[in-house]
Amino acid sequence: MTNSQKHNQNLMKVIRRMHSFVEHSDIEKQRASKDQLGKLLMRSTDMNYTDADIDGIRAEWVSVKRQHMKKYILLYCHGGGYNTGSLKYARSITNKLASSTSMDVLSFDYRLAPEHPYPAALEDAVKVWDYLMYMGYGSRDVILAGDSAGGNLALTLTLKLKEQNRILPRGLVLFSPWTDLTRSGQSHTTRREIDPILTEEYLDQAIFDYAKDRDLTDPLISPLYADYKDFPPVLIQAGGNGILLSDSVELHRQMVRQHVGAKLNVYPGMWHVFQMSPFKTAYEAMDQAAEFIFDICR
Repeated sequence: MTNSQKHNQNLMKVIRRMHSFVEHSDIEKQRASKDQLGKLLMRSTDMNYTDADIDGIRAEWVSVKRQHMKKYILLYCHGGGYNTGSLKYARSITNKLASSTSMDVLSFDYRLAPEHPYPAALEDAVKVWDYLMYMGYGSRDVILAGDSAGGNLALTLTLKLKEQNRILPRGLVLFSPWTDLTRSGQSHTTRREIDPILTEEYLDQAIFDYAKDRDLTDPLISPLYADYKDFPPVLIQAGGNGILLSDSVELHRQMVRQHVGAKLNVYPGMWHVFQMSPFKTAYEAMDQAAEFIFDICR
């Protein structure tokens, strides 16, 4: 085993221990733990946080305390398996995005399953999109981003806009997106014991809560099965040890087949949504996301 591999294994042990603090069989307690962790550890004195209410949906603008770009913004969809997560917990990424791009980031709390299963989250995402259009932003002024289930939501929001024959966002940035709820990918087997964040048991519950009795091959549930003709540019980032690695690899393959300007970056030794972590590779990945965003905004 190389020194690099040993280092990555030690990092994953640390991440597994940290993640254990927010794991709980009671979903309400798990949600509260994630919110509390976000409130305590992820609020930065370098950022401005501005609350917003979008027709009953709690939202938050994150921006740097310095002169920054106003022409383009990022709309961020948080992860959490569609049954947990919030804009507070997502600050570990929205802070980095705002800092690396010098753009304003809007994140929001969509309704969660099992109280509000599919299509509640998608309906809320469309409502937030409509709010941005009402506020005077053009579709091409918005870059969509999201992690895990939030990556799923960013994709399905764009697919819904396409279905409605509306102008699509300028591009998408996806961190370890959850694209296939049928779990057909090989990484569900090959990375099952490695990923320190996700487990198959967690995915079982999330799928049951969000899409019970639904057709899991519906593209608005599993966007891997979508038609991506005329889709905007997409950047996909995934950890090489992530249990959802196949979701990213197969999505990229599907998009390339359909002539989408899609780019996939796989980070060896990293895990599911490693970009949330306060480590060098996470910041490097965020800088690469910023480069992609700057490139499509030229």
